[in-house]
Amino acid sequence: MTDSYDFDGPAIDPPTEDPKPAPFEVHFASRVDRLPPYMFGRINNTLYQKRRAGADVIDMGMGNPSDPPAPEVVEKLIEAAQDPRNHGYSKSNGLLNLRRELTSKYFRKFGVRLDPEHEVIACLGSKEGFSHMCLALMGPGDTAIIPSPYFPIHMYGVILASGNVVALDVADPDKFLSNVAYTCENLTPRPKVLIVNYPHNPSSATIEPDFFVEVVRLARKYGFLVIHDFAYADVAFDGYQPPSFLAAPGAKEVGVEFTTMSKGYNMAGWRVGFCAGNAEMIRGLGTVKGYYDYGMFQAIQIAAIVALRETEAAVEKQSQIYQGRRDVLVDGLRRIGWEVTPPRAGMFVWARVPEPWRSRMSTMDFALMLLEQGDVAVSPGSGFGAAGEGYLRLALVENEQRLRQAVRQISRCLERAAAPAVS
Repeated sequence: MTDSYDFDGPAIDPPTEDPKPAPFEVHFASRVDRLPPYMFGRINNTLYQKRRAGADVIDMGMGNPSDPPAPEVVEKLIEAAQDPRNHGYSKSNGLLNLRRELTSKYFRKFGVRLDPEHEVIACLGSKEGFSHMCLALMGPGDTAIIPSPYFPIHMYGVILASGNVVALDVADPDKFLSNVAYTCENLTPRPKVLIVNYPHNPSSATIEPDFFVEVVRLARKYGFLVIHDFAYADVAFDGYQPPSFLAAPGAKEVGVEFTTMSKGYNMAGWRVGFCAGNAEMIRGLGTVKGYYDYGMFQAIQIAAIVALRETEAAVEKQSQIYQGRRDVLVDGLRRIGWEVTPPRAGMFVWARVPEPWRSRMSTMDFALMLLEQGDVAVSPGSGFGAAGEGYLRLALVENEQRLRQAVRQISRCLERAAAPAVS
């Protein structure tokens, strides 16, 4: 049989295999490349490994409510989920009756009148709504002013929208406002958006109503829009009532406010949030959401209506539970020598790492030591930006007995770590 390569003409080498192709590469958009490594990854991984090994870790790392929603809310969810009519797509801006219920709460609690048709939209949690509002308002070259230390989405929601960020110290409200004015006077182009968050996460800083009156004045003077993250509106102590931005005269002309049912209503996994205020900003958010989602599961919306309408007393009781936990944790930490200011609102204690540890190691390493050697999980302040270095955020999500145990375990851990090595 004749070889298939035998033919008249010059000799040709037989074909060879193609060279090994270069590895296929995925190139992310620049907005993703601007995101840093997840700061809490080491904490979460260590927590997972310890629990997998059977350790009983007291977890104060995340503001994830451990208490259940009111029973009537769960019962309404079950009832609504059994109705076949509730399993189709819903409107992305939320049921009208749900938005009406939110407007009723705003009027009862803050004296604010809202149009449920044009000035309220339901979100899949306030974090989703905030992120999509950034997409609606911001683009390359736009700048937002945010509080520092910052809840990560306040920074990275802007970055994912291709915007720029100026972070200002949030500890002193008057100084913060002065720095906002200074930034607007000296930055070209001027900031497009001011993001505020009171009660503040992570520091628990609070303000009085006059703060928002000045915010509105500055917004009119410098032409920026305002986004207020009001996630902890329902969690306050010692008679303090966190003020709504929308209660300030003229607020609806310049901005919006995000609220959530995650905290006071113990519905974190349900993902029910709202944005209320400026109708044009609400319209922009609705436009973006219309391309991204088909709305919240209707049974959840129906249950949320019941929660807003019937469980105000349960929300107030939940604040009292958090206040009791705050007192136990603050008193315990003070007894072992920590300097801690009791928060007036929110779900966290913002505690300064004591000396000599603050000078000896980073906040991340200190938090890892407490987890690895003390079986107590906390959030390192550095996860909220450079201004958080030297602090820990401790969530009030464990019961009082567990919080007392956490203080004992922290104390023993530091005593062992400080003891001289025995040769």
